[in-house]
Amino acid sequence: MKRLSAFFAFFLACTLAFAQGRNLPDFADLAEKQGPAVVNISTTQTVRRGGQMSPFPFDENDPAFEFFRRFIPVPPGSAVPREFENKSLGSGFFISADGYILTNAHVVDGADEVTVRLTDKREFKARIIGADKRTDVALIKIEAANLPVARLGDPQKLRPGEWVVAIGSPFGFDNSVTAGIVSAKGRSLPQENYVPFIQTDVAINPGNSGGPLFNMNGEVVGINSQIYSRSGGYMGVSFAIPIDVAMDIQNQLRASGKVSRGRLGVVIQEVNKELADSLGLLKPMGAVVNAVEKGGPADKAGLEPGDVILRFDGRPINASADLPRIVGATRPGTRSLVQVWRKGSTRDITVVVGEMQEDKSAQRLAKTQRPPEQAANRLGLVLSELTAEQKRELKLGAGLAVEEIRSGAPRSDLRVGDIIIAVISKGATTELKSVEQFNKLLQQFEKGGNVTLLIRRGELQTFITIKGINGSN
Repeated sequence: MKRLSAFFAFFLACTLAFAQGRNLPDFADLAEKQGPAVVNISTTQTVRRGGQMSPFPFDENDPAFEFFRRFIPVPPGSAVPREFENKSLGSGFFISADGYILTNAHVVDGADEVTVRLTDKREFKARIIGADKRTDVALIKIEAANLPVARLGDPQKLRPGEWVVAIGSPFGFDNSVTAGIVSAKGRSLPQENYVPFIQTDVAINPGNSGGPLFNMNGEVVGINSQIYSRSGGYMGVSFAIPIDVAMDIQNQLRASGKVSRGRLGVVIQEVNKELADSLGLLKPMGAVVNAVEKGGPADKAGLEPGDVILRFDGRPINASADLPRIVGATRPGTRSLVQVWRKGSTRDITVVVGEMQEDKSAQRLAKTQRPPEQAANRLGLVLSELTAEQKRELKLGAGLAVEEIRSGAPRSDLRVGDIIIAVISKGATTELKSVEQFNKLLQQFEKGGNVTLLIRRGELQTFITIKGINGSN
């Protein structure tokens, strides 16, 4: 009887496995229908270096190079210029029958020549219409007609766990098909504030960049752009630019060859639980304003450091990364309503959105001098008050310079050289004008409690929460 039960259990398991296998998606039709709209892109860039290149077939670091240089005479003029061609590969796809192609900006960046190869082996020289490095989207064009066009879908309807397919040219292997699922949506990456990336586990490798990401309806929902890798190859984490973001960029590139973005002129950071408690928010949300550019759109509208931006033009700011995307997509000159949290209540502020310019390099600030025989406070900090000269250079009315962080101090992100501008507690902001004033404020906090500080570091302002305050100093 036991053997019979075991047999039926085994039979049932096999039946279920077979049924589940039959339900796995088939990507063959999708690849066959959509593959012709995907192209291979190869670029050539002439790289010039100063001086002349040695005629010897050895690298200058090779020991043989020195031997040949010493004992084999080189006739004058036999050296060749230090100039060579740098080639790279990528992918793209047609968005119009007359030859417009979407790809990544980094695929065609600096290219002297762009060649597009179709699945029928035809090759065309492409013209770069425009590229936007901030979103890594580029628009190129070939002179041809009646070309296969990829159908576009709605990335907003994608759900984590849904099957997706990539077609591209990894390592130059044309029209390679890989599949996986959507791992997450709206991902923010370092230095990539303008794209809510689609994260997938689709195998993406060098050469896939710029290729389409399809949903199971055969519609393009993204452009494969980046991978997270410690080896340089696929490791299970890939990122794609949502196609609606890319199409907005290409519309601007086609119209003017450049992209215009809105800006507020603020420095922001994420609101964590400790900061939310200090500001009197019920939960972590929004983007807290660390600094406001003097004379910028936010300054003219009346936004202040310490404000938490909760909504922009009616759209909620759930995380700080949402704000740059929404503002960047707003047309410069638009009058937008901004909802902020200030001193325990919300208020609406109308701001005229400015236009983003090229990034400016930060300027150096003067170093502070450590005062003699200064005692540490409850945070284990040795502080000094700013001199009149330092206030002028830093453009601050007051503040305390961190001269030393003593051993035994609570762990925090504070650094020597930071300027502590204010203490944030229960939604109230208290500016710091003296070391004595700060020490008295610290006495109001319980041992082991948290304190949130507004600090200046270089040209940026940020909030730092120090956990676990020591006993009385």
